Amino acid sequence: MKMDATLIIGLLLLGLLAGYLSGLVGIGGGIVMVPVLVLLFGFTQHKAQGTTLALLILPVGILGVINYYKTGNVDIKTTLLLCAGFVLGSYLGSKTAITLSQEMLRKVFAILMFVVAVKMFFQK
Repeated sequence: MKMDATLIIGLLLLGLLAGYLSGLVGIGGGIVMVPVLVLLFGFTQHKAQGTTLALLILPVGILGVINYYKTGNVDIKTTLLLCAGFVLGSYLGSKTAITLSQEMLRKVFAILMFVVAVKMFFQK
């Protein structure tokens, strides 16, 4: 995959968004990055899942990443850019989350889950 400035910025922003949502409501990788990589960046489902899983390589995903990597379904450059954004985003999201009430945080999470579910349900 050729990495032009637009793609690099897009991937950093996706990492930032996913990190922010992870810090805010405890989600990010699968629920945010996989659909966005597929729908906006043209990744296959396998490549999106393998690349997203690579974010977790050190803490939990090493064995899964090895399997995806062996079949060519991990994009290392994309993984590194997403990680950079994810680290900053998770910090900012957690800072926001601690200022919200439990009720508001629950509502934000529920709305996000609903929007993603509807989008995925109607995806062709």
